[in-house]
Amino acid sequence: MYVVVMGCGRVGSSLAAALVRLGNEVAVIDRDPSAFLRLGPDFPGHTIVGMGFDRDVLVRSGIERADAFAAVSSGDNSNIISARVARETFGVERVVARIYDAKRAAVYERLGIPTVATVPWTTDRFLHNLTHESQTAKWRDPTGTVAVAEVSVHEDWIGRNVTEFEAATHSRVAFIIRFGTGVLPDRKTVLQADDQVYIAAVSGTVAEAIALAEQPPAADD
Repeated sequence: MYVVVMGCGRVGSSLAAALVRLGNEVAVIDRDPSAFLRLGPDFPGHTIVGMGFDRDVLVRSGIERADAFAAVSSGDNSNIISARVARETFGVERVVARIYDAKRAAVYERLGIPTVATVPWTTDRFLHNLTHESQTAKWRDPTGTVAVAEVSVHEDWIGRNVTEFEAATHSRVAFIIRFGTGVLPDRKTVLQADDQVYIAAVSGTVAEAIALAEQPPAADD
């Protein structure tokens, strides 16, 4: 996908980096040029200086060909205005906005614009809304730091060791349901057909791990 992210703070930069790792093309908008330093020197996407609700700025970001738009600046008003412009003016189908005020969030949800509150797993929620992943976390620890989620494993992982799968998805295989029985994997465990695989990952990386699990293993050298 081609995704435009408005706001390059902690959430915006994390979201942009995750989207790039998943193979998407990304453009990031921020009014402060120094904010792009959070992306690192190797960020392959586009950076645009300006206000994210300015139509000219959005056009420069490539909004006219965007598949998704995320408004994650620190201001509710800026986020919702830019989200509405992306949806109503440029026809972007997948639009999500970060909203601090819960009452406002409810209003915009009724307008058909998904909103994400400022919680520890914000990046996960944005990735879920932007990519329409089918699975979300089944369980989170009381601090919201670690989550467990079921993943759909690509068929090419069948016959591969769980340690290889964990390295590729940056997660841990918490347990497997195999033939109706729970299995705690060890280093010798090999993924089998029809396994139900549940991973544990740090919040902010869960949605990315889910998406990586659905991709085939990297080609062996």
